[in-house]
Amino acid sequence: MTDTDSVRIRVFSLNCWGIRYSSKQCSQRYVMIADMLCREEHDIVLLQEVWSEKDYMSLKKKLACSHPHSHYFKSGVIGSGLALFSKHRIHDTFLYRYSLNGYPYMAHHGDWFGGKAVGMAVIGIGNLTANVYVTHLHAEYCREKDSYLPHRVVQAWELQQFVRHTSAGADIVILGGDLNLHPQDLGNRLLMSYTGLRDSYLETAKFDGCEDGITLIADNPFTNKKDLVPFEKGIRIDYILFKGSPKTDVFCDSMSTTKGSVPDQPFPYSDHETLTAELRLESHNLPGTGRDKSLKDSATGKLAELVDIVTEARTEVKVGLHCAERMRYTAQRTGVMGVALLLLELAIAAVPWLALGAQQPFPSTSFYLLAGLCFAILLTTTMLYIFYTMEVKSLQGAEDQMRLAVGSLQEGLRGFSLAQALNAQRKPPGGLSACNPEE
Repeated sequence: MTDTDSVRIRVFSLNCWGIRYSSKQCSQRYVMIADMLCREEHDIVLLQEVWSEKDYMSLKKKLACSHPHSHYFKSGVIGSGLALFSKHRIHDTFLYRYSLNGYPYMAHHGDWFGGKAVGMAVIGIGNLTANVYVTHLHAEYCREKDSYLPHRVVQAWELQQFVRHTSAGADIVILGGDLNLHPQDLGNRLLMSYTGLRDSYLETAKFDGCEDGITLIADNPFTNKKDLVPFEKGIRIDYILFKGSPKTDVFCDSMSTTKGSVPDQPFPYSDHETLTAELRLESHNLPGTGRDKSLKDSATGKLAELVDIVTEARTEVKVGLHCAERMRYTAQRTGVMGVALLLLELAIAAVPWLALGAQQPFPSTSFYLLAGLCFAILLTTTMLYIFYTMEVKSLQGAEDQMRLAVGSLQEGLRGFSLAQALNAQRKPPGGLSACNPEE
């Protein structure tokens, strides 16, 4: 039996809804959030939608004693909105910005201007190294007709790639944030299956919070009830995910969420509920080989399911690719019409020069208005063509990656099936275990 060292940490996550001059009671809520964080003294705090750097600096000043280490992830036009505070030292940080993030002409949604991304921090917790990730994926504005679904699937794909490729040497991995994904959504299944991350709500031994763990509830006064249709009680889109390593086991001893109203306060902290997970880390000094084998067998047993999930994600990306190509063609065709109109106007303008003594057949005002319209069409269609070309290339790149991943997973599945068949052939009769001649 190996010796273990146990460490407990408390992880906090909240979408702050911190849009200055737009979000209700924004400044007052930041004061409430800072007071609560000072009082609770969580080990790691993951915040989203901290859109103003001034608000981040205010939080940093107030949390200097309880959380001396912090980082603000800058991205896009108005920033990623991601911030991280920690009681433990932050050794390194990195930001990855998603290749797809909505459309710039959908200004009333605003996701494109936010520069959605995933931020990573390498944090030392005693003798352990923790890779901590905070992210915010594109919002879902309409469940029945979700035009952003391919973008969100690609974001989930890039998120799982980023986590897998950057967390290989970590003892513990923690990911928190507003994923804008329901528990059974394609993007969530893709993220959880590929990375092996576990959901605190599903893993916890003790839960205190809203029914079904929902984090966007109808009882919250800041919540727009129309956004929850057809889910009357609310939806669960905020998560704290975690996983250990061959050297470290991670358990979620308890998890809690707020329930809309805050005691002794006039309004909630945000339109989202807060999440707090208490994790127990057990570090093994001498990890056993049998444990590693069981982990490999468990991972291999899920290959078939993972193949289906990646294939489904690839199909969704292909649908988005078809739509993007169609929109690019529409922009190209409209641009050609603008060029033809401009050439027609130039031909009309050349009439007085070609026919000496002839006068301009159109009034100058109409002529200039038509010219302005032509240039506006050309400028708009050119920008749209460039944008849709970038979208097409990003979707094509994601689809190519998924195609390679499916091929690799299928090859691994075939290899596993072949190995099982060979083991069955070598197994002696009577259920006796085979002996290794080298032993």
